[in-house]
Amino acid sequence: MSGSELLDPLPIRPRGALAATVRPPGSRSLANRALLAAALARGTSLVRNVTPSDDTDAMRLGLEALGVALERDGSADDWRIHGVDGRFAPIAEAIDVRASGTTARFLTAAATLANNPVVLDGTKRMRERPIADLAAALAALGARVEVLGANGCPPVRTGGARLAGGDALLDVRRSSSQYVSGILLAAPYAERDVRLRFVGDEVISRPFVDLTLAVMRDFGADAAWRGPGAIVVRAGRGYQGREYTVEPDAQGAVYGFAAAAITGGRVTVPHLSRSSIQPDLGFLDALAAMGCQVDRGADAISLTAAQKLRGVRVDANPWPDAALALAVVALFADGPTEIVNVPNLRIKETDRLAALERELTKLGARATAGPDWLRIEPGARRGAAIDTYDDHRMAMSFALAGLRIPGVSIRDPLCVRKTWPRFFEALESWS
Repeated sequence: MSGSELLDPLPIRPRGALAATVRPPGSRSLANRALLAAALARGTSLVRNVTPSDDTDAMRLGLEALGVALERDGSADDWRIHGVDGRFAPIAEAIDVRASGTTARFLTAAATLANNPVVLDGTKRMRERPIADLAAALAALGARVEVLGANGCPPVRTGGARLAGGDALLDVRRSSSQYVSGILLAAPYAERDVRLRFVGDEVISRPFVDLTLAVMRDFGADAAWRGPGAIVVRAGRGYQGREYTVEPDAQGAVYGFAAAAITGGRVTVPHLSRSSIQPDLGFLDALAAMGCQVDRGADAISLTAAQKLRGVRVDANPWPDAALALAVVALFADGPTEIVNVPNLRIKETDRLAALERELTKLGARATAGPDWLRIEPGARRGAAIDTYDDHRMAMSFALAGLRIPGVSIRDPLCVRKTWPRFFEALESWS
């Protein structure tokens, strides 16, 4: 059930309570941050468990276009990266970021460290995802970044002026956390300290910024919060090559935990510990509020389903991607569920709030989406062919509904290649 063998639409096989061990791929969030830090570092790094996906492939190929030498180290999932010590020498002017938001935002910032102009472009949907606020913040730090697309969207051209450093301001009420992370990852190589300040009450998906800071420090940078409204990165303290192992992907683990909750079973994810700071593990708190039991160990996390799931009201701002799986779990709850404070779901791979509203309704729920919220009232469940909008998280999340609802099928199932190419093969093995 991999690659071209997948039917379209792909029927999902219903089953009873799961008792499964789920092994998600390596975290692409950690992998893309570690690959970029290793590429910028002084010396050679070995980054382990970089599971192949459209996102990690886009980052790796983008770094190669910037002149970085990468090579497999035995395993296909381990990469040896020869760092450039903060100075890219592009071998190609144009970089195709595909549909990878992390690659687009991170490499736009990093390309300001190149000695030649660089153009970054991507898919049709990427040309609809805004990047002007990132370009403006980089310009405030002395870089030259020109947004070439319509409505402040890619393509983007960088070059002609390196990061000087200093102060930059981002309106975090509308800006993606990926903008913040992109600037931070490049900031150790500015000519002077970078102070990134924020307008608004909170950084959207702030835990992903904390994840970035953790990876930066792992590679030797000096970067930290200065109060709730600013982050300072010291110049002259760049990255050092090291060995770094990417944790299992908490964003992938979400689907295993959600599957246990939906089927009334128990799922364990090994090598994911209670000490992990991956933001999507906050999803477990939402399932606990719905009545599930969560056991966080030193080298594994397990979830046991509730006898009856409760509807909840959840602020999913720290983990917006996992909100899609929670919306599907809500189909099986006793009472309505509200998912709030997720405005950036409107500007992801698709307008996810609108897509959730449409597809949940197909399955029998009464779903209503607002500007930054979604309300799901469970109803008489029925099967349907689910449209996925070229969005991997729509495909993976709605496939879980088919574990309980006969007649669910997934259109364009190959869109999962973005982050978990063998997801449907894994799903079929869960029992």
